[in-house]
Amino acid sequence: MTSIALSRLLAVAAIVGALAPAASGQSRSLADQHRDSMLASQHMVMAGRDIETVSPEMRDSVRSLIQMFYDDQFRHSQDPEVPYFMFLSKDASLAGGIGGCVRMRGYFDWDGAQPTSAFAPYLIPIDRDPAKMRHFGTSPAGTTLFVSVIGRNPSFGNCQIYIEANFNGYNTRDFHLKKAYATVNDFTVGYASSSFSDPAAVPPMIDAQGPNNKISNTSVLVRWMPKVGRWVFAVSAETPETHITAVDGQSEPIEEWLPDGAGFVQYEWGPTSHVRLSGIVRSLSYRDLLSGRNHYKAGWGMMLSSVAHPTRNITTYCSVNYGRGYAGMGGDLLMGNYDLVPDPERPGRLQMPASFGYCLGMQYNFTPELYASTSISQTRYLPSGQVDPEEYKYGMMGNVNLMWNPVPRLQTGVEFDYGLRHNFSGRQRWGRRVGAMVQFSF
Repeated sequence: MTSIALSRLLAVAAIVGALAPAASGQSRSLADQHRDSMLASQHMVMAGRDIETVSPEMRDSVRSLIQMFYDDQFRHSQDPEVPYFMFLSKDASLAGGIGGCVRMRGYFDWDGAQPTSAFAPYLIPIDRDPAKMRHFGTSPAGTTLFVSVIGRNPSFGNCQIYIEANFNGYNTRDFHLKKAYATVNDFTVGYASSSFSDPAAVPPMIDAQGPNNKISNTSVLVRWMPKVGRWVFAVSAETPETHITAVDGQSEPIEEWLPDGAGFVQYEWGPTSHVRLSGIVRSLSYRDLLSGRNHYKAGWGMMLSSVAHPTRNITTYCSVNYGRGYAGMGGDLLMGNYDLVPDPERPGRLQMPASFGYCLGMQYNFTPELYASTSISQTRYLPSGQVDPEEYKYGMMGNVNLMWNPVPRLQTGVEFDYGLRHNFSGRQRWGRRVGAMVQFSF
């Protein structure tokens, strides 16, 4: 790790450490009160009887059952809310519902338009094109449908089945599977967020891309995640998806034959406040066509992340990540194939470049239904040896937004995004965007 990367990692760690004790003594935050209003807006339909006729003890059991929907270590602010209607079994041990959200975004770029509806510094064009200086676009991407079944079983304990799909496919309109998993007590099996991620520590944004260091990988996995007091531990085996740059006639990727190993250690002092240290180890394989040999490299990544409520009005978000061969897990470098890249000094050979990223964000709630947030993030590409002068060196992104829920399940917002792409040659260019969103959850 470079001295610059180490110093930044220690700086963010100090910030996280300072926030955690401050938050532990605070009363319930306005952000958490907003989540409570979502639970209060939900309605139960009970098989064969009126929910109002059940005992207070059973009502408490029902509330704790539905609360399990939000007790998700991998929940992000853009995820859909609990279904408006849920159907409950007679003994209140099983609840199920169909929910989703209709989300519409509009955006306007000026002084250089990006080619996608997502704002990413990597995609900022360095050369000015008079035909593409401004652009207005709209997108229904993020519109979601999901099925959730939550229950308690005397033999197996707590369990949940979750299937989610959204319109993020071709041209942002094709139906696309996002998650499909089952959780039984501490075990999760299925297509779910990687253990090397912390969506809760990602600041709220209207733009779907998010901060340019965001780790957002989803894969088929088997995870064990026990909780001991305020500590949460996780370890998982995950299906690999590598992004490798090979050279025709010199090298080529070969089939992966080992799963990724990921995990984290987390300390939490509230339902939405924690500090987490995550890690991943990956097998990266390729064939040197010039020597006729296969090569196997061990990629790795580390991430320190946190979300906290220092006061009732303020929520802080931070994350810092570093490693080699993990660029395909998300962020700006996901736009290219940076897990393995050609070694300029050895034809036929590939190297694992390092990368570093961070994000700092803050949310201020004026009321539980009205808040503003801002964040700044950066990703740096750190290869060894010579690279193309016009290769991406680092990107920076910042944003400020205002979100309002006039009623519990209707959210509106406006946002200003700005970003910088800087190449190894020293050439750079800024990008700017104004976006708006309307979203209804059901």
